[in-house]
Amino acid sequence: MTDPGPRLKQRSEPQRPVPLRDQLPALANKTYFNYGGQGPLPQSSLAAITDAFATIQELGPFSDNVWPYVNRTVTGLRQRLADWFGVAPERLAFTENVTSGCVLPLWGLPWQAGDELLIGDAEHYGVVAALEELVHRHQLRITSLAVADLTGEAEATAEAVGERLEAALTPRTRLVVLSHLLWNTGQLMPIAAVAGQLAAHPGHPWLLVDGAQSLGSLPVAAAAAAADIYACTGHKWCCGPEGLGAVALSSRLLATSSPTLVGWRSLAHDGPGAGGYHGDARRFEVATSCTPLFAGLARSLELLEAEGSAEERLRAIRERSGQLWHGLQRIPGVRSLLQVPPPAGLVSFTMAAPGGAPLDPAAVVGRLGAQGSWLRTLESPACIRACTHLVTTAAEVDRLLDQLSVAAKTAL
Repeated sequence: MTDPGPRLKQRSEPQRPVPLRDQLPALANKTYFNYGGQGPLPQSSLAAITDAFATIQELGPFSDNVWPYVNRTVTGLRQRLADWFGVAPERLAFTENVTSGCVLPLWGLPWQAGDELLIGDAEHYGVVAALEELVHRHQLRITSLAVADLTGEAEATAEAVGERLEAALTPRTRLVVLSHLLWNTGQLMPIAAVAGQLAAHPGHPWLLVDGAQSLGSLPVAAAAAAADIYACTGHKWCCGPEGLGAVALSSRLLATSSPTLVGWRSLAHDGPGAGGYHGDARRFEVATSCTPLFAGLARSLELLEAEGSAEERLRAIRERSGQLWHGLQRIPGVRSLLQVPPPAGLVSFTMAAPGGAPLDPAAVVGRLGAQGSWLRTLESPACIRACTHLVTTAAEVDRLLDQLSVAAKTAL
């Protein structure tokens, strides 16, 4: 095997980071509040993707020369994400998205008829649908953990989650499903505390955490290291390319769960009759992935790291979400779902006309989109959601508040 020549090596060397905001052309012609759906891709991340495609083609997409480059790219991102997750690289598997990160290891657990799945009532419907199919095939049972109504301070929320969890657990509970940051209300769940509580339960149920709204928006290491399945994606708050995610798996899950969707990357060795899955999280990786996406996500993470630590980035996010939340309280007819400033960047709210009739969220979002401000609607509960990132400016928040104020007065 030979390494790439000097010119190809130069391509893969880290560039001096430019501030993230300055690398987002998507923000040049719009005010963007949909980071929880998909973050805009920085210019240097796009360049890293295209450079990686070019490098692979010049080396030969399936040649001895290409594998050192591919392995460095994949291994480098695995280590970087493992550092973000607070776990050893051996506990990290690459996936396409959050849902596949949740489902692939989940389906490999040893289920027995009558086992109970305790699911938070604010979970994303994509994950819930997969759980319902699992229940159908294995004759399991779903029970619900009420968390959507917890809209107050973090300490009171954590206490309520602990009390409700204790009341909801039964001897047949085998899995608890809870998002780190609820995608609809924006409330933060005490994942590490929940993991500790489950460890003390006689059956020690598995803990599956949807981290779709957490990676890139708040520190995740304590929660990811404590959960059995902690699944994330790179295309939301990390501002990476779509089609690449990761899941952190606990040591006890790796000792118990069997591979589900199997391919050559699941195997420890190539060749006929080689058999034997990887002993680490790679057993849940399947087959060929798009290596340039790894280069793109690595660059996006590098740009975020240049903006400060996870705690510093969260402070910047909360400064703008707090500004938005406080501003919403001053608009007649607007009601935020959270009673307190958000713990991260998700701000969900409803609107009513001066006479009290609720305004259609889709109509409000459509009107604001025509004015260059992009939010989104949610169905459950029916509301409008805005996301502030560390690149969101105070002027953008003020503009949005002005637009919402006008929308409320004109009673769409």
